[in-house]
Amino acid sequence: MAEQHPDPSGNTEAFRVFAHSTEPAAVEPTSRLPLIIGIAIAVAVLAVLVGWLALG
Repeated sequence: MAEQHPDPSGNTEAFRVFAHSTEPAAVEPTSRLPLIIGIAIAVAVLAVLVGWLALG
């Protein structure tokens, strides 16, 4: 039974073609939402702390 995606290290010629391929790596764009949420939480905690110290 033939494999759908044969291992390129199976023979030297296939590996050389694989190693020298110019196909760019697929890079997913990263989401900035977790960073924005983290900064918002930090600002809220700091605001509560400053308010507590000012009124305490």
